[in-house]
Amino acid sequence: MKQFFAMSQRGDLREAVHGLSNPQLILLMSNNNQFEKHVKELEELYPKVPSIGCIGMCYDTRVTESGVGVVAFLNGVKAAANVLEQVSVMPVKYIRRLEKDLREINASQADTICIDFCAGNDACMLTTIHTALRHRNVSLVGGTGDGGKVSANGKIYEDSVAYALIKNLGGKVKAYKENIYQQMGNYRFIASGTDKARYIIGSLNGKPARQVYQDILHVTEHQILTQTFKNPFGKINGDDTCIISIKEVSGNALACFRQVNDSDVLVLLELADYRKVVHDTIQKIRTDFPRRSAVFSINCLFRYKLFSENGYMQEYLKEMHTLGDHAGLVGYGEHYNNQFVNQSMTCVVFE
Repeated sequence: MKQFFAMSQRGDLREAVHGLSNPQLILLMSNNNQFEKHVKELEELYPKVPSIGCIGMCYDTRVTESGVGVVAFLNGVKAAANVLEQVSVMPVKYIRRLEKDLREINASQADTICIDFCAGNDACMLTTIHTALRHRNVSLVGGTGDGGKVSANGKIYEDSVAYALIKNLGGKVKAYKENIYQQMGNYRFIASGTDKARYIIGSLNGKPARQVYQDILHVTEHQILTQTFKNPFGKINGDDTCIISIKEVSGNALACFRQVNDSDVLVLLELADYRKVVHDTIQKIRTDFPRRSAVFSINCLFRYKLFSENGYMQEYLKEMHTLGDHAGLVGYGEHYNNQFVNQSMTCVVFE
C-alpha cells in the first residue's frame, strides 16, 4: 500500500491533491472558513471515493495551521467510510452501518484499522464503536476535530463521528499510543463533587480541586491553564494511565477535557524526558515493523503547543519521518481503541 500526503498553506484543495490519482480512501483536514467548500470540492474531484474529514491542523515534515491537507491511501487497500450520528444522544442507533462495513471489507485484527474523526462526545462514541470493533478485534485510532463538524463521503454532519475502515492487503497494521508523562511523587486523589456533563472536578480528597492543584505546584490561578501542559492529572486504568488535561478554572473547581466521576482515583503527572520517549516509540515501531508503508498519527493540540514552545516540533516531525511516509492530524482529544485520552499521541503503522 501507499500513503499520499500533500497540503496547501493557502487552502487551495486542487493544489493539495495535485498528482493524486486512483485513491481508495481520502482523509481531509481543513480550516474553519473553508471546510464546507473543501468537502464539496473533494467529492467533485473524487466522486464515490470513500472519504472522511474534519477541521484541524495537519502535518508531515511541517505543519499547516490554517490551510488544507489531504491524506490518501492507495495501491493495495480496501476501505469504507461512513458516519454515526447523534453521538451525544444515541450513536448506537447507527451501529449497523459500521457492522455492515466491517463485513464488506472482511475486517480482521491483523490487517484492519479504524480511523475516526469526531465532533465531540468522545467517550460515548468510543464505547459505541467498540461494541462493533471488538467482535473482530479491530483497533482504532482517531481524534476530535474543531468546529463541531465532520464529513463523510461528501456530506457534512454535526454531533457525529466519521469513521474509515482500512484493510491493508499487503501486510499487517498496528495501533500505538505514546504517553510523555510519568507519575509525580505519591500524590493520589479521590475525586468528588464532579459534574459529568461539564467534566468538572469539584474536590480532591475533600478539598477544593483548584486549591489542591495550586498548593502542590505553587502556581497562581492564572498559571493553571499553562501548567497543565507539564502537570496534567492521570487516571489509572490497570497498567495504563489515561491523561486528563485541565480546560479551565470554574470557581474553586477545575473543568477538564475528559470526564471524571465521583470516587475516581487520580494521580498527578509530570513531564518525562519526551525526547527519550519519542525515541523509544520509534525504536519499538522499527522492531515491530522492519518494513513500513506508512504511519498516520494524531497529536494532541497541547503536545503541539508544548513541543512548539520548547523548539522541538520540527525536530519531532523529522524524527517521525525517519519511519517513512508519516502524516497526521493535530486533534483536540485522542482515541486509542476504546480510550479517550488527552495530551497523547496515537498512531497506526502499516506494513
